[in-house]
Amino acid sequence: MPAPRWLRSLALPSLLQAWPWLLLALALLGVRLSKGAGLADAYALLSRPFWPGTAQAEWLRSARRFEDTARIGALEAENARLRGLIGLQQASPKRLTAPVIAREPAGWWHTLLLGRGSLQGVAEGQAVLAPGGLIGLVSSVTPSTARVTLLTDPASRVGVWVGRTRHHGLLTGLGTPRPVVRFLEKEPGVVPGDVVTTSPASTLVPPDLPVGVIQSVDAGADPAPEAVVQLAAPVGSVDWVQLLAR
Repeated sequence: MPAPRWLRSLALPSLLQAWPWLLLALALLGVRLSKGAGLADAYALLSRPFWPGTAQAEWLRSARRFEDTARIGALEAENARLRGLIGLQQASPKRLTAPVIAREPAGWWHTLLLGRGSLQGVAEGQAVLAPGGLIGLVSSVTPSTARVTLLTDPASRVGVWVGRTRHHGLLTGLGTPRPVVRFLEKEPGVVPGDVVTTSPASTLVPPDLPVGVIQSVDAGADPAPEAVVQLAAPVGSVDWVQLLAR
């Protein structure tokens, strides 16, 4: 029997009010059954105008090329460093090679710690060289380590001379990358560019070891002229050294 007219009049407004909720329920059911694939497709369609274009792609390619170039450059530099170390060891087989294992940031230009000690034949007073020349002297030793006082340490004093003028001086550290030579003569006759080596008169280190190059001269210093020296060895970045027997 057909439903009464009053019942049909009540059901129609109820359906009209409930249809948004029915659509939402159907949509949620569809998302659940499709595991969000529909939403992902809709997001992709709406965001397509904002996708990276050719300019962004070229930026990415350029960044990759830069990364590859930097990596290759770092590998070549490391290869050259290791080749130099091997060559240095082959050229001086009687010298003891030691790694730098520790360095205090607050005393970067003062000391460094080596991974060789008395068990390997290291002794106090040994000259320490890096590629380029002298960097310091061994100041203390344990069975497995050795501490080096650098030429840049304020406590360091090493006799040096300028071979061109044959004038002697005392190389003194300042706690900075460049030590100074305090000459013994009033008129040493040195100029920027002169080579500084260890003095033949020194009793601490072997003679004529390369030290550095004069960078500037203070002829008015009292009691004798002084000269700032650019060290030949990379004291600030050395990671392997050689020790000379006394």
